[in-house]
Amino acid sequence: MQGFLNLNKPAGFTSHDCVARVRRLLQMKRVGHGGTLDPAATGVLPIALGKATRLLQFLQSDKAYKATIQLGITTTTDDLEGEVTTSQPVSDLSLEQVATALKQFQGKIDQIPPRYSAIQVKGKRLYDLARAGKNIEIPVRSVEVFQIEILDWRSGDFPEIDVAIACGTGTYIRAIARDLGRVLQTGGTLAKLIRTQSSGFDIADSLTFEQLESQIQQGSFQPIPPTQALQHLNSVILPTAIAQKWCQGQKILYDVTDLPLNLPLQIYEEGDRFLGIGYITSINTEEKLIPQIVF
Repeated sequence: MQGFLNLNKPAGFTSHDCVARVRRLLQMKRVGHGGTLDPAATGVLPIALGKATRLLQFLQSDKAYKATIQLGITTTTDDLEGEVTTSQPVSDLSLEQVATALKQFQGKIDQIPPRYSAIQVKGKRLYDLARAGKNIEIPVRSVEVFQIEILDWRSGDFPEIDVAIACGTGTYIRAIARDLGRVLQTGGTLAKLIRTQSSGFDIADSLTFEQLESQIQQGSFQPIPPTQALQHLNSVILPTAIAQKWCQGQKILYDVTDLPLNLPLQIYEEGDRFLGIGYITSINTEEKLIPQIVF
């Protein structure tokens, strides 16, 4: 079995927990995930099965979330899973003030990831360093937020705002919640997070563990084929004789036409048989199709 599973991750599970459970359910060893989700978060977690684990790096990178941000509170983890560090009622805060502040977080922005995150610094995970009480400087990252849409506003001593966020890879929604609170001088933390899109997969098409188990018992589970997950990539179709040479690792002379150089391409044999991933590069003024991953 090879392909992808669009898993709707439940709360309380790490991404590693989800991989382990899928391994047990499908009785297969080669399982991986794309785009880590915090244990408290729910929603789309792409799971790769079999040889498709080698294709995770080629999936789309854009993501989308629905988030609830609570203002007036800060925590050690920048979400409600952590210990409350400050608590200050802000009942006079208005939606207009928050909406104005949110505009600062659209576009390309610099972001400091939460202290409790899986990012590695000097070979160690930040959350391990934080738990050990180490105070280490966290490097700033450049990320891109394509859109922030306000969905709902609930006023009160500790008001909450629901937002839909579309962003590029590496963006921490917890950091947006924390930094929004800093801009407003109220403090802020992430109260709830649902990932609605990831790597080209949508939550509307996702499966819960219960649905996956049911399909497995009925014998109806079918993984998402690589061709569907990689449809954002350009493709090349090779005649059978040339396809065999490419699969053997040979560099094939290829007319570039309108295809970009040095970017991943889907490679097919005539008859729509998926062969793997390659790229076209220029070698001694000749364009050649190079195998990168052969299925």
